[in-house]
Amino acid sequence: MIRLIAGDIRRKALWCYGNDRPVDQLRATLADGTAAIILYRLMQWSVHHRLGLLAMVFNKMNSAIVGCVIGRGADFGPGLVLVHANGIVINGEVRGGSSVTIMHQVTIGAEGRASPTIGDRVFLGAGAKVIGPVVVGDGARVGANAVVVRDVPPDCTVVGVPARVVRRRRPAPPASTTAIAVPAPDPSQV
Repeated sequence: MIRLIAGDIRRKALWCYGNDRPVDQLRATLADGTAAIILYRLMQWSVHHRLGLLAMVFNKMNSAIVGCVIGRGADFGPGLVLVHANGIVINGEVRGGSSVTIMHQVTIGAEGRASPTIGDRVFLGAGAKVIGPVVVGDGARVGANAVVVRDVPPDCTVVGVPARVVRRRRPAPPASTTAIAVPAPDPSQV
């Protein structure tokens, strides 16, 4: 878990300051949104270890202290960045890949019992809404205030209500420098 949190902070330092030097990692640790990432990872660890009461405590702390609601079952890979956590709402059934960046006031929610799946290296702009059983493909960018109700192809930018593709990019090379490889935590060392 410590390595996972450290990887998130390293990626946030790169996002916010363009560098992951120790001083930039410290700045990222103290930046808005980082407390929500840490509380989310502690909640995720508690769920994984079947510590339901502890998971609920971290969940409620995130909501009450930071203003960020992330359902206890939500699962994001390494390199999660919450730039500003205020107003973020994420359903507990959401599955997210690695190196996902989420701005403030974003909602990733269910329609009925069907929740979105977010790919790797996805950016969700301020106020974006991703609703229902949609898939946001790897490398996609969702513009500010866009409302996604249909699948988003990989490496595309979508904007508007409802969101539509306005740009297609070439896929990033597999060894992209934007993603930080963080080894999976060893449960025996947590």
